[in-house]
Amino acid sequence: MRLRRARTIFIYWKTGKLVFENFRTKTAITAVPLSTQILDFFDRWRQPEQFFLEMPQYSQASVRAALEELTKYSMLVKEGSSDARQDSLLARVWSAWLPYGSFHFGSKDVRFALEDRRKPRLRPGLAKALQPPFFKTYRGAHRLTLPPRPVPGSEFPRVLLRRKTYREFSPGHLPLDAVSSLLFYTWGVMGYLSTSFGRLPQKTSPSGGARHPGEVYLMALRVEALAPGLYHYNPRRHTLASLCTGEMESKAVEYCAGQAFVSQAGALFLMTAVLPRSIWKYRFARAYRVVLLDAGHLCQTFCLTATWLGLAPFCTAALKDSLIEKDLGIDGISEVVLYVAGVGNMRR
Repeated sequence: MRLRRARTIFIYWKTGKLVFENFRTKTAITAVPLSTQILDFFDRWRQPEQFFLEMPQYSQASVRAALEELTKYSMLVKEGSSDARQDSLLARVWSAWLPYGSFHFGSKDVRFALEDRRKPRLRPGLAKALQPPFFKTYRGAHRLTLPPRPVPGSEFPRVLLRRKTYREFSPGHLPLDAVSSLLFYTWGVMGYLSTSFGRLPQKTSPSGGARHPGEVYLMALRVEALAPGLYHYNPRRHTLASLCTGEMESKAVEYCAGQAFVSQAGALFLMTAVLPRSIWKYRFARAYRVVLLDAGHLCQTFCLTATWLGLAPFCTAALKDSLIEKDLGIDGISEVVLYVAGVGNMRR
């Protein structure tokens, strides 16, 4: 059996202790500095017996025990294991964005508390903390009063002012035409741009370098002429590919970290990003910010389009990353889930 150091490790000090953390597996341990020497030795595939020769001052039993502990907590990976394959895939896909891009994995699969459970724990702490002001003011600066802006009666300002987040919906199914419009005007291809990088798709939302890493999967809960289930949207052909069908209400709640209101929506839109599209051009970790900004652009376009259609939109970042990725059949490394938007019928 050969071992290698995991390529997704942070080492840092916390409250006087040396901490080793694998941000891929979200496993952290405290260990003695000797562990750093072990991990350094296994920078490539090596047999444990080779390390015994490097450390003659320690018994083989103690060294073997240390290797077993480091392997147990994913600091070392075994050759041929699924853990090693995942480690290699992440290192290969994210190589240009590491270590800073590890924020994505460090903030993945966090535990969410339901609203009614969260309030009693947060209120005492909030009561002691001064809330930051919502508006910034420069004292002593010269101020210019701008001309007043009466709201015109045209459609665009009306849509902007009507947009808000909804948590309650009318019963009934969404029209398939409305779902088609949401998909097309948010993620559909409006045309193509001729560039030195070839023909690039043009959409209604901006994307860094016109890379458009965003993908969307439709979870149909109540859509006319569409069986409840999961679908992938193909923006080039404006088609849906059925991934699975069946009751989705409980799964929707599970996806959105226990938020019960989502089960009453008509549809969820699971937003992912295919990262190699952006990494191919932008090989520095700041581009990860751009991928997140792209998701925000798409979601605002979605919310405005839903408002224009007379529907009730919402969005949430409280989601179960790995569960959604597993159900969609994506690896969570080259394609990752970022955001969930949804829509229902407006309450009258």
